[in-house]
Amino acid sequence: MSTYTEEVGKKLNALLEKTYDAEKGFKKAAENVENNSLKKYFNMKAEERYTFGHDLKTEIRSYNQEVDKGGSLTGAAHRTWMDIKAMFSMDDEESMLEEAITGEKAAVEEYNDVLKELSLPSSTKNLLESQRNKIENGLYNIKSLEQIN
Repeated sequence: MSTYTEEVGKKLNALLEKTYDAEKGFKKAAENVENNSLKKYFNMKAEERYTFGHDLKTEIRSYNQEVDKGGSLTGAAHRTWMDIKAMFSMDDEESMLEEAITGEKAAVEEYNDVLKELSLPSSTKNLLESQRNKIENGLYNIKSLEQIN
C-alpha cells in the first residue's frame, strides 16, 4: 500500500509553487498580448492553473501535510523576463507564446518527475496524471495559435 511520505509532500508543494508561478505567468502573458485569441488562451490557462493549485492544496491537506504558500523566485524572474521581452521585442506575441510553450514543456517534466515517486497514494497519482494530461493536450492545441502570428 502506498503511503504519503514527507518527501512526497515536499515534491507536491514544489509542484504547487510552480503552479502558482504558471498562473501568474499566464496572467502576465495575457496582459502583454493584443491578439484576442492569444489573450483568451492565456487567461484560460491561468484559470486552469488556479484550479490545479486548489486541487493540489486539497490533496496535500487530505494527507495532513503543510501547504507552502507563495511563488518561487525563479517564477518571478521568468515573469520579469516576459515583461522585458514584451517591451523590446518586435514580435512580443510570438515571444509570449514561445515562453508559454517552454513553460508547459517544463511543467510536463515536473509532473513526470513527481509521478515517478513510488509512494504516491492512488488519489494523488490520479490527480497528477489528470493535470499533466491537460497540460500535454494544451501543448498539442497550442500549435493552432502559433499560426495566428
